[in-house]
Amino acid sequence: MKYMMFVVTTTEPDSEQDDSDVDLWVDELESTGKRLIGEVLQPPSEARMVRVRDGKRYVTDGPFAETKEWICGFDILDVDSLEEAIDIASRHPMARNGQLELRPFMQWEETAGA
Repeated sequence: MKYMMFVVTTTEPDSEQDDSDVDLWVDELESTGKRLIGEVLQPPSEARMVRVRDGKRYVTDGPFAETKEWICGFDILDVDSLEEAIDIASRHPMARNGQLELRPFMQWEETAGA
């Protein structure tokens, strides 16, 4: 099963932050093949919202809602169960000062023809 894990925080990005504990978490999961990809994201002030209405494209700055929480990164996990995804998320360093949202990928072969 694949899960998107959103890394959520309320703090401003800190370029001085020591990410060595995150690097250890990444190394462990990549060595087992449980983490397929992941990245740190720019803050919401760098976001662009894109929509098309009646054939016209609209692009606006920033996120769709004002909020203190923002997605600062993501990881895609390939695990055997939700319980394993929860265990992996609970070991992520950001679980101690942020929060992690796990969202399963849609299983298209299960929904085809439904």
